[in-house]
Amino acid sequence: MKKKLTAALIALLALAAATYNAFLLFFQTDTATETTTSSSSQVASSSSQVSSSSQAAGTSEASSSQSTGLTDGTYTGAVTSTNRGDYQVQLTVSGGNISDVTILQYPNDNPESQEINDGALPTYIAEAISNQSAQVNQISGATEAYNGFTGSLQDAINQAS
Repeated sequence: MKKKLTAALIALLALAAATYNAFLLFFQTDTATETTTSSSSQVASSSSQVSSSSQAAGTSEASSSQSTGLTDGTYTGAVTSTNRGDYQVQLTVSGGNISDVTILQYPNDNPESQEINDGALPTYIAEAISNQSAQVNQISGATEAYNGFTGSLQDAINQAS
């Protein structure tokens, strides 16, 4: 009888722990995402300061000014060096909005870098166009791609401003 009671108590505790874990997994806000978002803002801000000092490295073709503050044209961001290699993006502004982002240069000399960039860069491009800025969510495992992409993109945006 005592063994059955102990087993039932342990099973009840395990069920309570599993329920609490499920609650945290599905219903609790993710503080890591909030931390990543705030650190993304800080990194983007830092990238902006670094890339604006190398703004002369980029090229631009401008046509007209729009209400959003971006001038229509095509802008090539400065090459941003990371531990994995160099990144460079080209920004197209149409109607005062970011309409296209093209990756001109990224490290693809080894399978690991190629796999990371193939997964992360399309997401970063889509978010940059959607957000109309270099403020994109950092993808876990693709920190160098994030730093290179946002650094070069912010330089191109600075040129378009």
